[in-house]
Amino acid sequence: MSTRTSAAEILDAILDGGSFVSWDSPPLDVSPGPAYAADLDRAREKSGVDESVLTGRGMIDGRPVAVVACEFAFLAGSIGVAAAERIVTAIERATAEGLPLIASPTSGGTRMQEGTLAFVQMVKIAGAVTVHKTAGLPYLVYLRNPTTGGVFASWGSLAHVTFAEPGALIGFLGPRVYQALYDKPFPDGVQTAENLYHHGVIDGVVPIDSLRHLLVRALRVVTGETEIPAELEPAPADIPEHSAWHSVEASRREDRPGVRELLEHAATEQVPLSGTGQGESDTTILLSLCRFRGISCVVFGNDRSSHSVTATMGPAALREARRGMRLAEELGIPLVLVIDTFGAALSKEAEEGGLAPEIARCISDLVTVNTPTVSVLLGQGTGGGALALLPADRTLCAQNAWLAPLPPEGASAIVHRDTAHAPDMAEAQGIRSVDLLRDGIVDAIVPENPDAADEPVEFSTRVAGAIARELREIATGGPDRVSLRMERYRRLGVRDQS
Repeated sequence: MSTRTSAAEILDAILDGGSFVSWDSPPLDVSPGPAYAADLDRAREKSGVDESVLTGRGMIDGRPVAVVACEFAFLAGSIGVAAAERIVTAIERATAEGLPLIASPTSGGTRMQEGTLAFVQMVKIAGAVTVHKTAGLPYLVYLRNPTTGGVFASWGSLAHVTFAEPGALIGFLGPRVYQALYDKPFPDGVQTAENLYHHGVIDGVVPIDSLRHLLVRALRVVTGETEIPAELEPAPADIPEHSAWHSVEASRREDRPGVRELLEHAATEQVPLSGTGQGESDTTILLSLCRFRGISCVVFGNDRSSHSVTATMGPAALREARRGMRLAEELGIPLVLVIDTFGAALSKEAEEGGLAPEIARCISDLVTVNTPTVSVLLGQGTGGGALALLPADRTLCAQNAWLAPLPPEGASAIVHRDTAHAPDMAEAQGIRSVDLLRDGIVDAIVPENPDAADEPVEFSTRVAGAIARELREIATGGPDRVSLRMERYRRLGVRDQS
């Protein structure tokens, strides 16, 4: 992109009019030599600011926030000792005042005139960000054109949620440096906001004129404010009796609503996220910030609209699930896991990518995560892919959802050496919602009247209400979630021997 957005333009775009209050004091004296002093003078004159970063406090839709915004016109937004000290001081103040932090870097990285001393400043900035997040405070980043070098490799990549300017150059090593070092141009189309979004490094590409609206939605969720929801309907008592195979067939209807419809019809303040943040993404799943009946949460689920027998969740999907767990825990908001999967991927790539270890890590993390959790069996629940998302404080099950070690056809192939006995295996294995409730695997059943595919909006709203009801009940319980989860699974299948 040819034009660059200034720090002042970013502040004007996202903050309530007239709300910005600068926190900046005169920059530290770094004892510049004559040539560097001249560079600083020219930078001040060119940019109209006294350093490469502006910090302060403002309001977004009436909500107080701290802001840090780079100014590229000042020595290419480079970070030296004075700029780093200004950034860290602002982050520490935001932490002390309990404010969400919004950062908008645009920078060529470390200030070369200050050498190694400037280079190591990224450590203290990253440390201050980490302390801020450890305090349970949100950190949101909007990367502008360009953001490269140590800035992208430190505080530019540590956010809970990261968005970028359309067409922005974003990368670790700037293309000019690459050309000088390797005597050839960097490959086209790699260091772009759009490509990094496609590969799950950042969460989205957002025009500046849409940024404020996005931040308003995101802040409503990540700050964890809970509105008092309308009176929630009680859990249903009676569920019609159907065969297990009836549920299997109902769960496989192409028009059955999934997690995407759940969010579309019953969630508010949605902020879709993308990928692991580590260069991986999986199209068979969905990760989002949202609210159900006024309760903020992180939602992770299998997306049946892109899920099939040949396109199933792989290791990247499970690593993205673990990102969602960390995000919920850091922000102190609940985690909702939606299970609707034919199973985990069976492929050379999945095995070499560590599928089985990722399933194990998901289970381990869910048992020990320090935030309220609700899992929802929404449709098919097959194998390790389903088990990886199951452990929770409370587990809901749609009337025609089911949970099994393998698809019934697979179980039939093992036991009977054919698939003709699949309905019998489904019945014998106790996979139905009523069986799962009887065995203590799920806590409540969400009815379908008579089939979710025939009432997608009403069903999705019913599921959202059940999620909100469970989250409210969890909030009234004690803080020892890990022990309660362990005890829950410790009891399964163990009958009183006295």
